[in-house]
Amino acid sequence: MDHFNYKDGVLCAEDVPLTRIAAEVGTPVYVYSAATLTRHFNVFQEALEWAPDHLICYAVKANSNIAVLKLLGDLGAGMDVVSIGEYARARTAGVPGERIVFSGVGKTRKEMRLALEGGIRQFNVESEPELLALSEVAASLGVKAPIAIRVNPDVDAKTHEKIATGKSENKFGIPIARAREVYAAAASLPGIEVVGIDMHIGSQLTDLDPYRQAYAKMADLARALRADGHNIRRLDMGGGLGIPYRRDNNAPPLPIEYGQVIREAVGDLDCEIEIEPGRNIAGNAGLLLSEVIYVKRGEGRDFLILDAAMNDLIRPAMYGAHHDIVPVIESAPGTPVSAYDVVGPICESGDTFQKGTQLPPPAPGDLIAFRSAGAYGAVMSSEYNSRPLVPEVLVDGDRFAVIRPRPTLEDMLSREALPDWF
Repeated sequence: MDHFNYKDGVLCAEDVPLTRIAAEVGTPVYVYSAATLTRHFNVFQEALEWAPDHLICYAVKANSNIAVLKLLGDLGAGMDVVSIGEYARARTAGVPGERIVFSGVGKTRKEMRLALEGGIRQFNVESEPELLALSEVAASLGVKAPIAIRVNPDVDAKTHEKIATGKSENKFGIPIARAREVYAAAASLPGIEVVGIDMHIGSQLTDLDPYRQAYAKMADLARALRADGHNIRRLDMGGGLGIPYRRDNNAPPLPIEYGQVIREAVGDLDCEIEIEPGRNIAGNAGLLLSEVIYVKRGEGRDFLILDAAMNDLIRPAMYGAHHDIVPVIESAPGTPVSAYDVVGPICESGDTFQKGTQLPPPAPGDLIAFRSAGAYGAVMSSEYNSRPLVPEVLVDGDRFAVIRPRPTLEDMLSREALPDWF
């Protein structure tokens, strides 16, 4: 469910017409719904009501805008971060260190030190070299770093190969066959406190069976590690539950069903439960609003050329991902549609959002919206072709605010400098 609906023939974000945002902010622009973000977070809270000790650590990489983090943090969310920049964003949004989990395969010693000094719930350790480095940094500060070791269960998540993370060939985590050995090594290090196990098998999962397989292995490992003398009291189950990018397709499993899978697998272990949803909270809470520049007639196909481009929304070019594209002004029933290749203005053939999209006849100046663009949209945008970063807007009821302004050309150019020999 989201809060983007047609009212009096105009697509609105909650109670704000998108035509108003386009007129006041310009296009392209990302638009987020506070009501949808809130609803999606609360649905996960309901899914884990059976676990008295649980924390929903929102995956900051999905949408890292500070206003979004503030909204979720005020609801009680923790944060899953993968860089010191994301850590700084979470702290700036008011999230305390004890609700922040630091993940990622390439944490530097500087990042470790800053997180330990600023406060951290735990590090999800990805490798033995990282474990040794973290112990050294923590010991130099006179503290112990709380850790869960990310275990790779070698389970096929049945998702896109670029966002699968739980198979043996992926770069993430410790092979589950070596987990007990690595935990024993961790327990012997002076700067390490073992608190739990971490497991994350991929993103945009639409089938619960991979979770069942992975979590069964996690439960067995937790029992074995406890038998080895480790105080395993926290289980980080990862995230990755998919969202419906196509409204005409079967919906992925619901969070309540996902929560039940967790309960069946590890509910008897009396552990704190952490999950790391990102896309499922932010994805359908946002859209990308764009304007038609030209309608170009071609040989055997027609092109809809937009002011949004692959630098603004790269998922279609990178993953072949689909986003429903809809007109902002609703067409009258029975209006004929035609096929268009929807493209951006960047000088690459890869700057194509969709081919053969059925739309009512468009005209220059018409507004269209890419649905389900709240996750991995603005965060992956760039200034390719020297196009300024797209702005972001947060809607709350009948009001909205710009939460990341569009840089001017002067802003963009001022970040560069000529060497003094010119």
